[in-house]
Amino acid sequence: MKRIAILGSTGTIGVQALEVLSQLDTYEVVALAAGRNVERLAQQIRRYRPKLVAVADDEARRALRALVPGDPVDIVVGDEGLVACAAYPSDVVLNAVVGARGILPALAAVGRGARLALANKECLVAAGDLILRAMRDAGGEIVPVDSEHCALHQCLRSGRPEEIRRLVLTASGGPFRSWPKARMAEVTVRDALRHPNWHMGQKITIDSATMMNKGLEVIEAHHLFGVPYDKIAVLVHPQSIVHSMVEFVDGSVMAQLATADMRLPIQYAITYPDRLPAPWPRLDLASVGTLHFEEPDLDKFRCLRLAIEAGRAGGIAPCVLNAANEVAVDAFLREAISFLRIPEVVEAVLARVPNEVPQSVDDVLRADAEARRLAELYVSKGG
Repeated sequence: MKRIAILGSTGTIGVQALEVLSQLDTYEVVALAAGRNVERLAQQIRRYRPKLVAVADDEARRALRALVPGDPVDIVVGDEGLVACAAYPSDVVLNAVVGARGILPALAAVGRGARLALANKECLVAAGDLILRAMRDAGGEIVPVDSEHCALHQCLRSGRPEEIRRLVLTASGGPFRSWPKARMAEVTVRDALRHPNWHMGQKITIDSATMMNKGLEVIEAHHLFGVPYDKIAVLVHPQSIVHSMVEFVDGSVMAQLATADMRLPIQYAITYPDRLPAPWPRLDLASVGTLHFEEPDLDKFRCLRLAIEAGRAGGIAPCVLNAANEVAVDAFLREAISFLRIPEVVEAVLARVPNEVPQSVDDVLRADAEARRLAELYVSKGG
């Protein structure tokens, strides 16, 4: 039996990961980390019998213990609890925590030589160099869960690093791909949460609508595959059938195609290098008919441009970008700012925080905190 810990077990990716594991008989769930959805976590405890679980705070711990009074499971809390779950002895840690909170558990996982099945792109965006250094030092590994990076991971098995001409990340374009720029001022929260292809959490769905998500994925791809930014391209593909492509120096292009179903990349990241049978729906290209591609509009989707620029700048800029975006997205979801203010907040904060090269995770966390402070000030003061 292989042991697995799932961070973010009550969220969309976590729930789907447990569904995948229910089809596999060679994995034992040893740790689960959630937030405040204690009812769902209690159900997961009763079914999967983990040894350790983490929740948001002491109030959630008391509520959870009342739901599983006779279970011997240990319950820990907060960010320390997240790290404890990642550090708990296991072969695989699936990190599906939202945002920069995924940094410390990612370091804990790779720092002890475990496989990190990574669904939290923000930790590589904010602290990619530090996490990769810890991974190399401890002999750990990262296998991506994001559908695009999972696709690239599979395509890259066809060639050597020196044979890569470019990576091509595909993007659905989100719900506003065909909207004229002038109409974007009318976007509501409900509009932005209506993704055409994927069922995801609120934060990533908004990031997909602004195309910040694709910008973060460009930075993540740079770290994961060691490819310079001038060899990473973005192509809009509304059908979300081709999940990404690799063009090699001889002109060959390898593409990974599948239905828009996150259970496939989740299973790949857990079981790699093996491919195991799965009951998920199969791709029927005849029924799809036509595949469409177009260049992204960097003027309309400013967040994509800002992310690529921050990635090229390096240093602490991607961390600042990510932190400011998390604050801006939260403010938009609370209807405290408009949709078009999201890139304004991010750009303003990037301009205020001096760029430098972080030497430690403390440097990253300090920059993250300062960017959040400035973003919250910008939101509250209206600019």
